[in-house]
Amino acid sequence: MTDTATPLSALALVCSLKASPAESSSEVIAGQILTALGEHNVNGESIRVADHDVRPGTEADMGEGDEWPELRRRIHAADILVLATPTWVGHMSSVTQRVLERLDAELSYTDDQGRPLTYGKIAVTAVVGNEDGAHKIVADCFQGLNDMGFTIPANGCTYWNAEAMNPSDYKDLEQTPAAVASTISTLAANSAHLARLLCERPYPPAGE
Repeated sequence: MTDTATPLSALALVCSLKASPAESSSEVIAGQILTALGEHNVNGESIRVADHDVRPGTEADMGEGDEWPELRRRIHAADILVLATPTWVGHMSSVTQRVLERLDAELSYTDDQGRPLTYGKIAVTAVVGNEDGAHKIVADCFQGLNDMGFTIPANGCTYWNAEAMNPSDYKDLEQTPAAVASTISTLAANSAHLARLLCERPYPPAGE
């Protein structure tokens, strides 16, 4: 059995197109996930990516002024990564796409046993929007995150879409829909469980 007393850490990257202090539905759902993770002894923090100068590219550091290296440091310090994105024109936000592009650099960094530094880290996603696209966005995010070495838990996503042709925002809901609350709870439990398992039983060295 896993040791639930062992504290873990989570980092939520909120990929809203809006910088702080503008309200963000993506930030709301990311906060709900962090709260649910807290019930499993997981301490979390949230970062609005649009508040930082994350340069385009696929390197770990794109030079002077690039603020991705600090975000990358926080990703590596966390056990669980929460990627929260809005839906725009049926796709993930451009900020989310940039995060995935910058994470591509992780394939070039390995530990002393040849494993990517992201091995052993869990990644989950949350999608909100008033248009279709959540399932496709989750699929694209999961594929990218898995390619970069993250592990995806069972039921590792949650999402909310407004009623068709009746746009509204998740942040304006009076209460969290029961189905969303349920998936958030399951996501948190499974993420913490799997993160502890990987802490206890890491992946084998590369080539084995």
